[in-house]
Amino acid sequence: MADQLTIKRNITVQAVVTPTWKEEAERETSQAVTNTDQQLAQLEQEGQQVIEEIRRQSANPLDPRVQEQVAGVQQQVAAKRAELEEQKRNLLEQQTAIQGLDMDDLVEQGQIESTCTIAVGENIVQKLQASIVVKDGVVQSISEGA
Repeated sequence: MADQLTIKRNITVQAVVTPTWKEEAERETSQAVTNTDQQLAQLEQEGQQVIEEIRRQSANPLDPRVQEQVAGVQQQVAAKRAELEEQKRNLLEQQTAIQGLDMDDLVEQGQIESTCTIAVGENIVQKLQASIVVKDGVVQSISEGA
């Protein structure tokens, strides 16, 4: 029987809000909004091209099968448009949240995976709780079991 075991755990990475961090976060979300707008425009254009092609290739554009194909394309475009618009709404909310952050606030940046050793008698919950605080890319603190 083993007395200890190496296990995987997720470590929360938090960033300290600084002028540099805030500027970078605002730039990234702004770029993501621009990309989403471009995807929306491209979607509309490609959807129209597909519909025009369907109609151009059919002998009778009013044929119910052609209308059905067109409706199917329109549904696909509408579904993708709704998805992109939701993505854009979320990005705009993120932008607003970023603008509302104060200097030295802590924000979660994500998680990284690591391993740790746990031994008989140790509290697994505490061992699994670990975090790193970063300020402009430099590790400020590492905590475990907090």
